[in-house]
Amino acid sequence: MTTTRQAPARDAVELHGVRKVHGTGGHQVTALDGVSLTFPRGTFTAIMGPSGSGKSTLLQCAAGLEQPTEGRIVLAGVDIATRNERQRTELRRDHVGFVFQAFNLVESLTAAQNVELPSRFAGRKVSREQVAGALDAVGLADRAGHRPSQLSGGQQQRVALARALVTRPDVLFADEPTGALDTHTSREVLRMMRMLVDREGQSTLMVTHDPVAASVADVVVFLKDGRIADHVPLDRTAVGDNAAAIATHMARMEA
Repeated sequence: MTTTRQAPARDAVELHGVRKVHGTGGHQVTALDGVSLTFPRGTFTAIMGPSGSGKSTLLQCAAGLEQPTEGRIVLAGVDIATRNERQRTELRRDHVGFVFQAFNLVESLTAAQNVELPSRFAGRKVSREQVAGALDAVGLADRAGHRPSQLSGGQQQRVALARALVTRPDVLFADEPTGALDTHTSREVLRMMRMLVDREGQSTLMVTHDPVAASVADVVVFLKDGRIADHVPLDRTAVGDNAAAIATHMARMEA
């Protein structure tokens, strides 16, 4: 059964009492412990916490890459538990985009070809206009014919961002997307991600350890020991102050 698009749900992702346990017997580790969260459409959420707090597990469960041990996850209006593995793959293909710390571009392909590649592997056709539009959205309309070696690190990450967005996903999941970039380039990519939320209404969930990266979000969810430690809305007019406040908050959590 192929996933079909329905009227957009009010929330991009919902987690209801999600618990995730890794391992068996006496070697069990609880990565998430009863997490309930909703991520409204058209918003930018940063997920932070100390090492081992459950950040990446939350993202993987929310994106349907891992199944929770307990609880319920609704992605783009679909209860993931009601779908088999093939249907979950189709759900991710049709509704989800991913950006990671590693750019994962094919060196022998142009920027446009890299943007198109995952859709071709999935048996989906994307038009030249769609590819051009995705590159234009991330400010690389004039770099479509360039290979990764001809692009800066920030430009390569923006190609990866265009690749994630070419099918107009309901949700963009980003796992440390600026972790491999220098400060200037990181800010360039973050401005682009923020712009996509503001202009295109792109729902975005980003795992990060960087207070500056988190400062561009609408809200920061702090995790500790697999539980929600805090949920902090940010003042969009005070990004600099946000970064300092987030850094202070993280220092208290790690003390």
